[in-house]
Amino acid sequence: MSEAPVIGTRLATHRVLSFCIEMTSTAPSPQPIDGSASVLIVDDDPGVRAMLLEYLGGHRYEVRAAENGTAMRAEIERDLPDLILLDIRMPGEDGLTLARYLRERYDVGIIMVTASGDVVDRVVGLEIGADDYVAKPFDPRELLARVKSVLRRMQTREAEAGHGAADGAAAATPPDVAAAAASAARVRFGRCRLDIEARRLFEEDGHEIAMTAMEFDLLRAFLANPNRVLSRDQLLTRTRNREWEPFDRSIDIRIGRLRRKIEPDPKGEPICIRTVRNAGYMYVPL
Repeated sequence: MSEAPVIGTRLATHRVLSFCIEMTSTAPSPQPIDGSASVLIVDDDPGVRAMLLEYLGGHRYEVRAAENGTAMRAEIERDLPDLILLDIRMPGEDGLTLARYLRERYDVGIIMVTASGDVVDRVVGLEIGADDYVAKPFDPRELLARVKSVLRRMQTREAEAGHGAADGAAAATPPDVAAAAASAARVRFGRCRLDIEARRLFEEDGHEIAMTAMEFDLLRAFLANPNRVLSRDQLLTRTRNREWEPFDRSIDIRIGRLRRKIEPDPKGEPICIRTVRNAGYMYVPL
């Protein structure tokens, strides 16, 4: 049996995806678990765009493509996709700039495409709020699996949010009572309060602190396991990035950013999210 094809350089990408598409066309295309999910491909290489359009389209996704940031914005204004596959290395506005723009404005899945050696780009992309990344060269089947995984996690979050909204809309509430209830629903976490239903973080004075979806998932995991050591693998299991490797150190970077937001003394020794040497992290309620 021949080795699985991988996507690397542009020429290799074109040849490999042509092969994959040809192989896919010989068998029935499986119905994606994500229903009629829409995917937007943002890549400056027309060959890659065309072939990914055909490959993902062959798996019954609604797929569109854009060659740069301007075209991406036009596509989003026309119809917001469920997920964006975003190449980092593009002229003009690169993928990291566009990912930051997207995360600040839209609740959309983001998968970054990086070069195999660009560890810094991967870390920065995750810091910005990307849901996942895939490194070149990559097997098209891996890309498809990551697309399905991100869409599945997004559907789960939307279902949970919809359930909470339905519960909250069961009866009309006077503004003063609603405000008091919202305040009571916020759970203390370090020097902040977390509104789990609204997925928002607030300082004691009511000022909202911006946080990524991954940071919210980490806070929720810690709240569910107070005074208990959680390993990196357990944290990944309890958050939206279970497909990452257990030794992925980007979790440490996320914890560091979270500490700066919730610790009483961000520059001092952490007392809320403590490091347990050779074991992981532990949340200690104040």
